[in-house]
Amino acid sequence: MLAQEEEKAVSEAKPIVNDFTFQAATINGSGSQSSNLVLTRALFSMGIPVAPKNVFPSNIEGLPTWFNIRVSPQGYQCVNAEVNVLVALNPTTWQRDIHGVNAGAAVIHEESYPVVGNMKRDDVHYYAVPFHKLGQEHIDNPDLRKYLTNMIYVGAVAWLLDIPLTQIEDALKQQFSTKPKAVALNMKSVQVGLDYCKDNHKKTDAYKVAPMTGKVEGKMLIEGNESLALGALMGGCTIAAWYPITPSSSVCEYLDKYADRFRKDEKTGERKIAILQAEDELAAIGMVMGAGWAGARAMTATSGPGISLMAEFSGLGYYAEVPAVICDIQRIGPSTGLPTRTSQGDIESAHLLSHGDTKHVLLIPGTVNECYEFGQLAFDLAERLQTVIFVMSDLDLGMNLWMSEPFKYPDKKFDRGKVLHAKDLERVGEWARYRDVDDDGIPWRTVPGTNHPNAGYFTRGSGHDEYASYTELPEVYERVMDRLKKKYRTARKYMPPAIVEDKGNSVGIIAYGTSHHAMVEARERLVQHGLRTDYCRVRSIPFPQDVLRFIARHERVYVVDQNRDGQMYDLLRLTMNAAQDSMVSVRHYDGTPIPARSIVAPILIDQGLASPAEFERPRQVYALPVEGANT
Repeated sequence: MLAQEEEKAVSEAKPIVNDFTFQAATINGSGSQSSNLVLTRALFSMGIPVAPKNVFPSNIEGLPTWFNIRVSPQGYQCVNAEVNVLVALNPTTWQRDIHGVNAGAAVIHEESYPVVGNMKRDDVHYYAVPFHKLGQEHIDNPDLRKYLTNMIYVGAVAWLLDIPLTQIEDALKQQFSTKPKAVALNMKSVQVGLDYCKDNHKKTDAYKVAPMTGKVEGKMLIEGNESLALGALMGGCTIAAWYPITPSSSVCEYLDKYADRFRKDEKTGERKIAILQAEDELAAIGMVMGAGWAGARAMTATSGPGISLMAEFSGLGYYAEVPAVICDIQRIGPSTGLPTRTSQGDIESAHLLSHGDTKHVLLIPGTVNECYEFGQLAFDLAERLQTVIFVMSDLDLGMNLWMSEPFKYPDKKFDRGKVLHAKDLERVGEWARYRDVDDDGIPWRTVPGTNHPNAGYFTRGSGHDEYASYTELPEVYERVMDRLKKKYRTARKYMPPAIVEDKGNSVGIIAYGTSHHAMVEARERLVQHGLRTDYCRVRSIPFPQDVLRFIARHERVYVVDQNRDGQMYDLLRLTMNAAQDSMVSVRHYDGTPIPARSIVAPILIDQGLASPAEFERPRQVYALPVEGANT
C-alpha cells in the first residue's frame, strides 16, 4: 500500500523542466571531460541554455574532479551552489557528494557504492548502475575501457533527463570531429547505459529536459582563452613568448592552432607569426619586451606566479615605454595557492607591478566576446600609450565554455600610435624620444630599421632625460615621472567605457570580470526582496569618468570582488577618496566561481532586509578526502 502511494505521489509531481544543476563527480584523468562536454553540447543543441563549470584538482590523474552544468530557462551563466542531478563515480567522495545534493535530487551511482546509514537519504532518488560491470561486459578493449565507461553514464543521464539520442550522437561527432571512427564506439557505450536504465529502473524524480527556442539560436560555445587567442591573432600579434602555467597555457596553444589556419603564406606555407615556448616566465617577458621595442606586436600569457616573475621587466616596459601585452588568467594565490581554482586576486598587483612608482593599464573582460575584443584592443593601446597592457581574465572565464554570439571580424585598421618614419624625421628635423610635444604625456618613437640618421636612440631602464641620454639629475627624474603620470591620466580617454545601468536608484553595485554573470541573477533576486539597484561593470583601469560619476551619484555602493581583501574596492576608494564612506565591500574568495547568493546575502543583510541566519545553509563542498578519514 505504501509503495503504491509513493508511486502515485511521484506520478502527480510536477516535472521540473530545464531548471536544475547537473554534477558529475569523477576521478581526474579518467576521461570524464569528454563525456561531460558531450552532455553539454547535446543540451545546447536542444536550444537549452547551459553554464558548464569544471572544478578539477591540480594533479594530472587520480584525485577527485567535479563537472557542473547549470541549466536554466533564464539562461543564467553563473553557478547556483545546488546539485539536483548527480552522477557519482568516485568512491572517495561518495559520502560528501550524496550529502551535497538538494532534497529531491536524482542520484545515478555505481551499484557497488553503499546506500546505508548516513549515505541513505529519504529525500533523494537513487538509480544504481553497475558501471564497472557493464564496462567489463561490453567494452572489449581494456585500454579504452576506462574512457568508454564514462560514456555509459552519458546514456544513463540521457535516459533520466529524456535527452534524444540523436542529440547525443551529434554532440559526439562534434567532440570527436578529428576522430570520426570514435563516434560509433562511444555511441555503443551510450546505448549500453540507456538500455540498462530503461530495463532496470523506473524514473521517480522530477527533473527532465525539453527543447527550447529563443535563447541559444545563433550562439556558440567557446572558452575565454580560445577567444583571447583569436582576438590576439586579429589584433596583429606577430610574437608570442610563453611558459606553460595553469590556467593560461591554452591561450598560446590556441594561438598556435589558429596560426596554422590564418597566419601561413598560401604559396610558401611559411608562418607569419613566431610562437616561442621559453624556459621560464622571466625569459618569456624578456623576449616580449625585445620584440615590442623592435616594433612587433608581442604578447605573453601567464598567471599569478608568472606575473611575480615578470615584475622587473614590467617596470622596464613602463619606464622605458615599450609596448607589450600580458594576458593574466588569474588563479588562487598566494604562492602556488590553488592552481586550478579561480580568483580575481591579481588586480592590485598587476596594476602596480614592479618596484618604484608604476601604474599599469588593465583591461578586464567579463565575457568571451570581450576576451576577443580586448585581445585586439590591447595591442592598439600598447602602441598608442607605449606601455605594458594587462588583460585580466580568470580561470572561470578562460577555461570554461560560455555561450556567445559569433565574433565580428575587425573593421578598423591597427592603431600604431605615435611613430616617426624617415619622411617624418626629415620634416621635423630634431626630435627627442621622451619629449612630450603634444601635452598628453605620450612621446613620439621610432622603430629599429628606420632609414634615417636621426632615428636611433638608447632605450634606458636607468635614469634618462627627454633625449634618452643617461642622467641622475633629481629634477630630470622628477620631470620624467610626472610625464608618465600625465600619460596614465591620458590613458583614461582610451579605455573601454564601463557598462552602466542607472535608473536613479539609491543603491548601486559595481562588479567586474566574471562576477557579472552572478550579478545578472543577483539583481533579479534583490528585486524579489524589494530592493532595486543600479549597476556598473568596470572594464578597465584607469577608471573612466563614468565609473567615478556612478559612485558619486549613489547613497550606497557595493563593490563585488572575487578576492579576500576587496582589491577593486581599495582601488576605487583611493580614486574616490571623498566618497569612500558610501562604499561597501562584497567578497567571494573560496576559489569556486561566484554564485548570486554571495552577492545577495551581504547586501540584504547590510540593508536590514535579511538576517545572517536566513543564509545559513550547507554549501557545495569541493575538497579532497582527508587521509585516514572514515568515508
